[in-house]
Amino acid sequence: MFSGCGASPSSNNPATGSGKQQSEENTETTLSNETEGSENMGSNSTAKNLVVYFSMPETTEPENMSREEELSTVVIDGEVLGNTQYVAYIIAENTGADIFRIEPVTPYPLEHSELENIAQKEQADNFRPEIAGTVENIEQYDTIFFGFPNWYYDMPMIMYSFLDQYDLAGKTVVPFVTSGGSGFSNAISTIKDMEPDADVVADGLSISRNVVQDSEYDIIEWLTKKGFI
Repeated sequence: MFSGCGASPSSNNPATGSGKQQSEENTETTLSNETEGSENMGSNSTAKNLVVYFSMPETTEPENMSREEELSTVVIDGEVLGNTQYVAYIIAENTGADIFRIEPVTPYPLEHSELENIAQKEQADNFRPEIAGTVENIEQYDTIFFGFPNWYYDMPMIMYSFLDQYDLAGKTVVPFVTSGGSGFSNAISTIKDMEPDADVVADGLSISRNVVQDSEYDIIEWLTKKGFI
């Protein structure tokens, strides 16, 4: 099963919204109206923090969702977000970080079973999907918050693509995950293996899909405890 979720950004930061809704199962798909490729980074050119995340809710429509569409979404002020996206926004807002959304050049299908099949095949084949867009001047960032849903007890394979593409040597890498109960699985060890010269935080932030809609305080508390705020 997939675990966790995510979505595309809007012009309004949703991290302080209310009226959030979220379902009880673990799946993740992509917004159908996302047309600009990877999310633009913020305008703060002096920022030293960057939130990198992958996220894919199955719908943009907040009404009459199917069960699969509800599984990993949060609705704030009528806008459909995903769990991973919501966590990413809270982190970015409270740390002054820029944001880069990881998206594939070839979009994933919205249909649930199709997406599951593709995700399983990518994992079985150790496939590296090509990423749309790039992080410009990644050297300027000291801390990379690295977020994803747990897919089949692992990171989505596009996260491997990112780690293959970018050298994070000398940076602090802070993993965060949304899941249906499996947390990071072995993902943190994988990140350490792929980025041996980075300082990878061993006890990253893990948020259950069951509480993500009420997780803002806990996320801020964790960031403060770790010294990122």
